[in-house]
Amino acid sequence: MFRALVVEKDADGATHASVQTLSKDRLPQGDVTVAVDFSTVNYKDGLCLGSGGGLVRVWPHVPGVDFAGRVEESSDSRYKSGDQVVLTGWRVGESHWGGYAEKARVRADWLVPLPKGLTTRQAMAVGTAGLTAMLAINALEDHGMKPGQGPVLVTGAAGGVGSVATAILAKLGYEVAAVTGRPETADYLISLGASRIVPREELAETVKRPLESEIWSGCIDAVGGAMLARVLGQMKYGASVASVGLAGGTALPATVIPFLLRGVNILGIDSVMKPFADRVRAWNRIAKDLPLDKLEAMIRPAGLSDLPALGAAILKGQIKGRVVVDVRA
Repeated sequence: MFRALVVEKDADGATHASVQTLSKDRLPQGDVTVAVDFSTVNYKDGLCLGSGGGLVRVWPHVPGVDFAGRVEESSDSRYKSGDQVVLTGWRVGESHWGGYAEKARVRADWLVPLPKGLTTRQAMAVGTAGLTAMLAINALEDHGMKPGQGPVLVTGAAGGVGSVATAILAKLGYEVAAVTGRPETADYLISLGASRIVPREELAETVKRPLESEIWSGCIDAVGGAMLARVLGQMKYGASVASVGLAGGTALPATVIPFLLRGVNILGIDSVMKPFADRVRAWNRIAKDLPLDKLEAMIRPAGLSDLPALGAAILKGQIKGRVVVDVRA
C-alpha cells in the first residue's frame, strides 16, 4: 500500500483532489517501479491538480510531472534495485500517473540516473524548471554566448526557471539582468546573483521601432508575447533568445527585422521530449554549475496535502523559487 494525491472527476465534471491510500496493483504499466522521495510543483502540475487543462484525459489521476527516488523493482537491465533516479517530462503526471505518490511505475527510457553530487531532494529543487534553465544555457552557449559579452536578460526571473537560470549564469561569470513584476522579489534575485533588476513594465510596453539600442548578449525568456517582441529588438548582433515559456501569451507581435539586420536567433527550448543524452548533459552540468547554497535558498518545503493550494497558487503566478514536495510527509 502507498499514499498518493489522487484527482477524481465527478458526474458534473468537477474535479477533486485528495490524499488516498492505494494498493500497488493500481500503478500503471512500466518497466521500473520507483519508491519516490520527492516531487515538485510546475505550472502543468497546477493544471493537472485542477481541471486538467486539457492535459489529463482519464480519471482518477495522480499528477506530478517530476519525481526523484530509488528503484524498487526493474525488468530493464539499465536499472537495478537501489539505483537513484530522476524523471522529468515524457507526459508523466499528464497522460501517465506521476510523482505525487510514494510509488511510481514508468518506462525505463524516461529515467535518468541521479547525477553525482545531488541528492533526490536537491534534484527536485531543480526539477523540470531547473532542467529547462540548463537546457537554455546550453543552447545559448552552443550558439556563441560567453561571459564578458554584455548582460544576459532573464525574464520571469523570480519563477522556477528564472531562479535557477539566474543562479547558474551568475556562477558562470555572466552579468545577469533579472526581469520581475514583483518588486518584493528584488532582494531574493540579487541574493541569487542578479546584478541588475529590470521592472517588468520597462519591457511590457510595445514600441513601433523594430530595432532599439543593442543591450543584451543573450536572453532566457519565460514570458513570450509582447515582451519577447520588445526584447528581440534590443539583442546584440548575432545574439540569441532561448524561449522557454509563454506567461505573457502565445502571440508574437514582432517583425523579421531583428533576424535580418542583426542576425538574432530564437532558440526553442523543450524539456518534455528531450533525448536522453541531452538530459544527461544538462543534469551533469547542473550538479557542477548550480551553487547548492543558492538552490537551498529557493526551496519551499511541502507535503502531499499542500498540493491543491500550491497548484492554484502557481497558476496565479504566486510561487517564488522552487517547491520541494516530500511525498512521504
